[in-house]
Amino acid sequence: MGGSLTYPYGSTSLVRGHVLAALGVLKVASADQIRRLTCPGHKDSKGVRNACLDLAKHGLTQSDGYARDGQKLWGLTTLGLTAAAETLGRPAADMGGTARGAARSGAPHAMAVNETVIALTGTQPVPTRPILRTTPTPGTLAGSGTAAASPVPAGFGSVTSWATEVVHPMPGASRTRASVRTDAVLRAAEDGLPALLVEVDRCTEADDVLAAKFARYREFFRVQVKDHSVAVSHGGQHVPLWESFYPPTGRDGYPPIAVVFDPGTRLGEQALKNRMNRVLELTRDHWSGKYERRGGYGGEEPDGYVDYKDAIPVLFTTLTRLQDSGPQAAVWWRCGHRSWETLTDALDNPRDVRAWRRRERERHKARQARQAREAREREERRPAANEGWDGPRVPEQPEPATPPCQTCGGPLGGAGH
Repeated sequence: MGGSLTYPYGSTSLVRGHVLAALGVLKVASADQIRRLTCPGHKDSKGVRNACLDLAKHGLTQSDGYARDGQKLWGLTTLGLTAAAETLGRPAADMGGTARGAARSGAPHAMAVNETVIALTGTQPVPTRPILRTTPTPGTLAGSGTAAASPVPAGFGSVTSWATEVVHPMPGASRTRASVRTDAVLRAAEDGLPALLVEVDRCTEADDVLAAKFARYREFFRVQVKDHSVAVSHGGQHVPLWESFYPPTGRDGYPPIAVVFDPGTRLGEQALKNRMNRVLELTRDHWSGKYERRGGYGGEEPDGYVDYKDAIPVLFTTLTRLQDSGPQAAVWWRCGHRSWETLTDALDNPRDVRAWRRRERERHKARQARQAREAREREERRPAANEGWDGPRVPEQPEPATPPCQTCGGPLGGAGH
């Protein structure tokens, strides 16, 4: 496609919008990553590269380095951040920085975060250039001029559902009480999900360093602030600070945190399992909840539930699992559960107070049925017990005659007696 004076590399406005949206979220990315996140239906990354070059001519994009696999990395300028904010429909103040200089070292962590976002989103290929052909050429979709894209496992949300390098400020943050920074946050309420906080672990730091992040998260989640929407005359009300960032999860507990392990060739399969188990044990206090005992009266078996109000749902997965099977498959291990599950099942709390209330309603119905049965049995026994009182009686016997007086022969009790 030929260019123009304004866009000499011949990019389209649609692809330029894809580039602005992707870089507004990812901050720094390769052309191939931008393509796979926003327009995987394109047969290659040439159109995305042309869009990056055209945007650079207008001072919106820049490149100052390469990834470790040799791919050129792109980012936004300050002017580009403003354009991306408009494309994403977000306030410019929420866009963060330009990540200038991050590409000079290859940005390995940023690349891992990008691959995680791409795998979790699972953008489905859409045919491009719908030019009808009578005979499809090899490697194209029938009836179009588009290259056949490899299957992409479906995911959640879209590029606009994401934010990266999200800062959760702690009141009075200082060197000893730093703000909590999250690698990526997914908001896909349309898929029935709560806000999902994502941490990408390349297995380059010690187990206890990774586990310590959850202590800072729970400290942030526990912060209470005054709700000024409540009338001052009522003294106000303290509410969790995190609810000013994210809507309620619909379950007990704080927003879930997913740890995506990406060890590359640094760890083998068994070593990765060992790391997961150690992190699981080190964070047990943060995700396990508190058991509350209930019942056990009147001969009933004791019962109870796990209170998750002060617990963080912690989920583990690997980048390889997400890329191979997709995030909608059973690729999630919820700390405290016993098997790999889908994300919906992993987020559920099968032992929480809701489950106990269901069991309690069933027990109440069983008690009512037992009491009704016992009442019927008492009614059935009552006629037999009362038969001696209401049944036929022994006939009355006549009183015996009074014998005569042996002296006078007259009746006893008469005159003179």
